[in-house]
This record gives sequence, C-alpha cells and structure tokens, in this order.
Amino acid sequence: MTVLGARDLNRATLARQYLLDRTTTPVKEAVAHLCGLQAQEPQEPFTGLWSRLYAFTPDRLDRALTDRQVVRTHLMRRTVHLVTDDDALAWRARHDTMLRQRVLATYRRELADVDLDELAAAGRAVMADRRPRTMAELVDAVQGGRPGPPRRALGELLVAGLVPMAQLPPRGLWQTKGGVRNLPLATWLGRDVAPLPDGGDERHGGDRGHEDPVGQQLVRRYLAAYGPAATADIRAWSGVAGLPAAVRALRDELVTFRDERGRVLLDLPDAPRPSPDTPAPVRFLPAFDNAILGYQDRGRIIDDAHLGLSVAGLRAVLVDGRVAATWTTDGRRLLVAPLRSLSAPEQEAVREEGHDLAVFLDRGIDRVDITAVRAAIG
Repeated sequence: MTVLGARDLNRATLARQYLLDRTTTPVKEAVAHLCGLQAQEPQEPFTGLWSRLYAFTPDRLDRALTDRQVVRTHLMRRTVHLVTDDDALAWRARHDTMLRQRVLATYRRELADVDLDELAAAGRAVMADRRPRTMAELVDAVQGGRPGPPRRALGELLVAGLVPMAQLPPRGLWQTKGGVRNLPLATWLGRDVAPLPDGGDERHGGDRGHEDPVGQQLVRRYLAAYGPAATADIRAWSGVAGLPAAVRALRDELVTFRDERGRVLLDLPDAPRPSPDTPAPVRFLPAFDNAILGYQDRGRIIDDAHLGLSVAGLRAVLVDGRVAATWTTDGRRLLVAPLRSLSAPEQEAVREEGHDLAVFLDRGIDRVDITAVRAAIG
C-alpha cells in the first residue's frame, strides 16, 4: 500500500481547500465544496473565503446570506457553521443525536430531569409564529415564568440540540454587529429538514451503512475537501459516531493509502493529490479554519508544538503550506508573529500577502509588521 508522507498530505489538503490556487467558484458552490466553514466568530469566514476565492469581495457572502443560499447553524461538532441551504437541510437530521448528546454532556446534572420530547415540542410551538427570537426570549416563552433548569443550559439545548435553527442576518454580515436571533431552519429556508431513512442514525446500531445515504454523502464530501484521511479524521471533523458503516458501504469505490504512522487513509480515486514539491503560496487563515480543524491528526499542516492555536481562536499564516505564524490587527498595523524563523524571501512573501489582506479588511491598515518568533502554543 502506498505510503503518503506529511508533505504529500499537505499538498492534497491545500489543493482541495483552494489554498494552492484561488478559485473562481461562486460563493455558494465554494461553501458547499468545503462542507461549510466554522463560523462561531461571525467575521472569520470572510477571511477564509478571501484566501480561497479569486477577487472575493464581502458583498458576495452578504448576498448569499440574505438570499438564504447559505445559512449559519449548529452542525458539525456542535459548532456554528456557515453551510449552504441544501446541506443544512440534508445533513441536520444526521447530526441530531450528536448535537443533543453534546449539550447533555456539557450540562449533564442541570438537564438530568428534562423530558426532551416535551421540551422540543414546546420550543417548536413557541417558534410556530415565525417570529425570530434570541435564545433568552425563547427560554422565557417556553418556561412561562415557571422554575426550571438553568436558563443557559435550557437555551443551548433548545437552539443547538432540539429545534434546528438558523441564525439570521444581520448576524454574520460584513463588519456588522448583530446579536443572535433564531428562526427554525424550515421556516427561514421554506423547506423541511430532510428526515433520515431507518438505519441512518447511530441509534439504530450503525451497521446499516447501505441504508444511510446521508452518511455516505458526508464521507464522499469530506474526502473531496479534506482527503486522503482516516476514519478517525472523518469522525473528528463531523463529531458523528455512526459513520464507519457508511465507510464500509463505500469501500469498493474508494482508494486506500497509509500515512507515516501506519494509519489507513481513504480517498476518492480521482481527487487531486499534487506532487509534494508543488509550491505553496503564503495564505492568511481565519480563526478556527477548516484546513486545520478538519482532522483528528493535524500533523499534515501544523506542528504538535502549536496545536493549541487551532482551538484558542488564533489566526494562522501558512508558509510553504504549514502553519508558520499567527496574525492579528492592531490599529493601523497587521501584526504577524512567526512560530519559527522565516527566511528573507518568506518574510517578503508574508508582507506582500499581508498588504493584500489589509486592503481587503478595509480598516485603514497601512503596515505589516513581523514580530519576534513566539513561543510554542501547545
């Protein structure tokens, strides 16, 4: 079996994440290909798309949000993601069990006595008037002044685990501040969430992958955007436990490799796997970027010593395809903090891309400063 080194995997990831060459793909199609963008920080997807799409301007994502072509919703890993309308409706039911379990695990004691079916029905009844509500307003309406579980726990269970919700604009629009107002996905998008066929949910044992078309689609789509990858990577990305059966159902149409740790990697036969010698341009990534967080083993793109930055909300800079610096803004400066020594040509490339990013951000930034090498972020 062919062994793929870290650099082979790195170039495959960059190619599929549109980080080797920017693409002219429209916003909705790009978001679909990427299987969504993590978006709990509302402004971050703009930088993620700018780094991937040729001549991207913020109004393109704004229009996609207001036209309801893309939507902000809880999905993979119980994190707010920016996904297409079609994927939100097709994938939500496949994530339902995981979403509930993760909320219940966080608030195990506080929610121990809650009747989930009764609470879900109450939440749907409140939202049936089609009026957007904040989480606090929804909790108030459901509780009706009666004592109950802590409001935060109850609210998160409702909006993330029980009633599929969209977070409405202006939340997520360019340089716009707006609190979270929720509306059921089906109301906002004008279509129902697709139900799962029997056997498609991990509650049915996870051994009927041939009856799990949604799970199979998730596997194919993940590999198209992130592969080659191990089953552990697929689970880490999605948060869903019941996909091995879908993988088994697809094995005849997939190709396999091994990584340098000996793990079996799965891939689509015709997906791009560029030469490890392919040049990789400098790219500025937003906080919580797909290319870093989409794996259980992130060694293809980031050193172990710096894994902490991927979950701490720090923005990363790719140099030769790997995380080599973090970046932030400070007044009129864009600050780049290297994680290793950068050569003179690398520094020049970082400054050039940084100046282009500063123009995109449109905040009056006129300097790109590279600071001293910072300590490990493990």
